Amino acid sequence: MKKVQAIIKPFKLDDAKQALGELSVAGMTVSEVTEFNRQKGHSEFFRGTEVVIDSLPNLFIEVIVPDDLADKVVMQLRDATRTGSSGDGKIFVLPVNNAVCIRTGDGGDAALV
Repeated sequence: MKKVQAIIKPFKLDDAKQALGELSVAGMTVSEVTEFNRQKGHSEFFRGTEVVIDSLPNLFIEVIVPDDLADKVVMQLRDATRTGSSGDGKIFVLPVNNAVCIRTGDGGDAALV
């Protein structure tokens, strides 16, 4: 099993959901995150004072998939969330040793269903 993690722009969530649905990926975990990176944010004026916004809102998606599906998931997410501009995000793939479904007690790939 593999854990595929992606940091994407918030407006690309629906595209990511659709792309994963095409591969029959049943579920994902989505978290709102704040990212500090090379883009360095921007300045805004708030009540007459300049404020530096040095963090950017993004989404963090996690899915656990069988080994044979991981590369397809990465390609689908990459293609669905790419805008071609700086800050499109990153995708990470990590090994998962085991998974257990709490309700049924199933382990391994069976726990992913």
